[in-house]
Amino acid sequence: MSDQELLLRLLLAAVGGLAVGIEREWSARRDQDHSRFGGVRTFLLLGLLGGLGGALLPTALPVALLVLAGGVLLIAIAYLVSAWRGTIDATTEVAGVVVLAAGALAGGGVLAVASAVFAGTAVVLVEKSRMHRAVERIQSAELEAAAHFAVLALVVLPLLPEGPLGPSPGIEPRKLWALVLVFSGLSFAGYLALRIAGPRRGLGLAGLLGGVVSSTAVTLNFARDARRHPEIGTALALGVLAASAVLPVRVLALAAVIHLPLALAMALALLPAVALGAALVGWALLGRRGTEASGAEHPTAPGNPLRLGAAIQMTLFFAVVLFLLAYVRERFGAAGVIGGAALLGLTDLDALTYSAARLAAEGGQAEVSARALLVGMLANTLFKGALALALGSSAFRRLAAAGFAAYLAALALGLALI
Repeated sequence: MSDQELLLRLLLAAVGGLAVGIEREWSARRDQDHSRFGGVRTFLLLGLLGGLGGALLPTALPVALLVLAGGVLLIAIAYLVSAWRGTIDATTEVAGVVVLAAGALAGGGVLAVASAVFAGTAVVLVEKSRMHRAVERIQSAELEAAAHFAVLALVVLPLLPEGPLGPSPGIEPRKLWALVLVFSGLSFAGYLALRIAGPRRGLGLAGLLGGVVSSTAVTLNFARDARRHPEIGTALALGVLAASAVLPVRVLALAAVIHLPLALAMALALLPAVALGAALVGWALLGRRGTEASGAEHPTAPGNPLRLGAAIQMTLFFAVVLFLLAYVRERFGAAGVIGGAALLGLTDLDALTYSAARLAAEGGQAEVSARALLVGMLANTLFKGALALALGSSAFRRLAAAGFAAYLAALALGLALI
């Protein structure tokens, strides 16, 4: 290793420590906390110390371990002194250990990983208040649901048989359960994002995040809200259209997880709908300021989608839909699959996505499954448009009807492209 390369590694280690140290010193001055052991100079030197230890590792292992152990010992003593004084917050000391380790990575030549660790540590420290506010918005029900999800994924999943079981196309319990967890986890992520962001961040954003959970539920709830609060009917309609923009992206992403050739067959066909949705989302988000000031803004968001009973019901429904589509394909061919998709699209596009992708993976034509999914999305869009017209206020109905008509045209164009 040349001297220039060694200096570059040590420079990265020192600059990374400096970045974290700046945040720690700024935070200490803001909080008027003079008990913290490290600031700009300390963290710079910790990063440099880690860099020296990492550089010495290949050639002088005992010396390198001594150098790194000295840094860890210094941080441990600082924490013990701080705890003795009654301060139990160990954020600065843990940050010091991370800086020392990242410096060792930089000294060892793992520059990209070291840079990422330094940058990530600085961001986590800077975003302290936002992270705390986000956690405060999470209720015990969400924490329990997350724990249940961990049990379903880490305990139940490995115990299920691989299969396939039953008549053709057969059920693969472990794979099916894993996909149910993917579907439920995606919806739960959208639900948590909506809980953290809060409805007062704007109806467009609330609709967009709610669409990850269920665009149909968003349409139903926002239409009812528009009837109660007609003065924000236009903003609520934009939220509904933003929620519907998620639908083609969600279907495409989940199809890619299950059977990539199907997603590739649909990509061009969904492009008009995705482009239209992006434009409507931009409009909805740009109109956010106008909705934030309204005292009537209390949109009803979709409920928590992550429950054990819901996961079991989804698994059984997926299995039934899979056998149903396999039966109609065997009995009526492609026309039967597309006709069944039109009915299923009114109720559950996730089940339709799974079943259509499985049929394509089991030897069916990807184009037939792609057409079935487009028809299902058309049916789902028609259903949401009917809900908007039946339940919303006049201003809500006008904008929602125009938006859903545009979505129908975009999906019909996509169907013609397959």
